Amino acid sequence: MRTPVLDLFRPAVWLGARLYFGIRFEGVENIPRDGGLIITPNHVTYADPPLVSIPVRRPVYYMAWSALFRIPLFSWLIRRLRAFPVQIESADPKATREAVRLLDTGAAVMIFPEAGRSPDGRLQRFRPGAFRLACSRNVPVLPVTIIGGNDSWPPGRWLPRPGRLTIVYHPLIWPAGGNDVKGTAQEMAKKVRAAVVSALPPALRPSDGE
Repeated sequence: MRTPVLDLFRPAVWLGARLYFGIRFEGVENIPRDGGLIITPNHVTYADPPLVSIPVRRPVYYMAWSALFRIPLFSWLIRRLRAFPVQIESADPKATREAVRLLDTGAAVMIFPEAGRSPDGRLQRFRPGAFRLACSRNVPVLPVTIIGGNDSWPPGRWLPRPGRLTIVYHPLIWPAGGNDVKGTAQEMAKKVRAAVVSALPPALRPSDGE
């Protein structure tokens, strides 16, 4: 994983996550080693980006909420982690152009389709941006399910508590093709969301229609 800060601290991050969260990874064989890729985890804690990236042996870039880049020290850190800002309140052409540039160079881009962290651990609605990108650039999506994060580090808690954390990497989902990018992206979003939901415990699965 050629990500500057994580390259240096990845063994310590992995060991700390193993000891503190008992972290387990499932489906790591589904992670491609090259080619443009969009990684779409559910979002439950501040630590999701580095934790999901531990077994990814390639460059990873992160689309992150622009407000985080206004926090001086935190902004410095996430830029070292190859994060770039996106306005989640409205369309952001600049962030889209950066994601397109990265995907066209064969990079992996992590986008949280819920946009923000879940307030209660249950999966929220997916926004379409990640899937429109995948369809327009013809790159696959890697669905990822994070299980147990909300129990250890729920919103409002300053520091995490020990827990059991499992991260599941599902098989790749490719765009179906065709000229209807919007329609194809909607179908892709449904498939990716279903994959993420499939590994969640029943209590955290969305209700019908969500």
